[in-house]
Amino acid sequence: MAETSLTAGQLVLPVFVKEGLSQPSPVASMPGVAQHSLDSLRRTVAGAAEAGVGGVMVFGIPEHKDSDGSGADADHGVVQQALRLLRADVGDQIVLMADLCLCEYTDHGHCGPLTSDRPDATVDNDATLARYASVAVSQARAGAEVIAPSGMMDGQVAAIREGLDADGFIDTPVLAYAAKYASAYYGPFRDAAESTPSFGDRRSYQMDPRNADEALREVFADLEQGADWVMVKPAGPYLDVISAVSSAVDVPVAAYQVSGEYAMVEAAAANGWLDRERTIMESLIAIRRAGAGQIITYWATEVARLVR
Repeated sequence: MAETSLTAGQLVLPVFVKEGLSQPSPVASMPGVAQHSLDSLRRTVAGAAEAGVGGVMVFGIPEHKDSDGSGADADHGVVQQALRLLRADVGDQIVLMADLCLCEYTDHGHCGPLTSDRPDATVDNDATLARYASVAVSQARAGAEVIAPSGMMDGQVAAIREGLDADGFIDTPVLAYAAKYASAYYGPFRDAAESTPSFGDRRSYQMDPRNADEALREVFADLEQGADWVMVKPAGPYLDVISAVSSAVDVPVAAYQVSGEYAMVEAAAANGWLDRERTIMESLIAIRRAGAGQIITYWATEVARLVR
């Protein structure tokens, strides 16, 4: 009689691959999560595919960073190398998704080139759009089946769609991080992705947690620009937004159960304060009940095995 279900294919596993590693490097703030070498990434994604996980979202950390994030669209960049290997390994078993942002690649940690090198500099929105289009094409050429822009720049979906279409990737879908909030729950992710801003924060281009109607405006703007799929991030603290978005649109809606949500449950369970497995499952069911069709979660492989 249960009204809500959860299947392995509805789960997406986020993974971090770091250039220059010879073995995985555990992320202290996210027990069970690691920055991967190319070899350990292949093993991890093969395990996810075997468990029935629907997709994998690849994040890259380069050895060298600069002000423009030039490693993000390098032909031999770490994500491009990873996508080619994964495509050959499990490309017919799991959907390969590429997160598209520059924060991991810039030496200042912001999501695009800056307007100047002054302390009061901001992200140059228009210059960033050109970079995003180039990165999207590079990722698609390397084997990404879904491009997922997360920078929250105005006009990013239109720029990426135009770039993909011009290069012949007319059928490559865009999963827009449409309602991405400036959240305190991202802390452990920034450890994993090495993307903490060197100054300021991202509140000028991510959403204010006090706003809900704005999320719908952001979603509709991305859909008008050509998004095929939209995402709400974080998931657990924003179930009302997931519900509102899923009721308002007729495209798939994803939700990202972010690093802080993961780390809190793991820490509480390690102290014996929560039943770990029950809490994980309840958190995911709540996100599904709110209306998310797909959930990006660091527990994807484990939960896929449980529900199967």
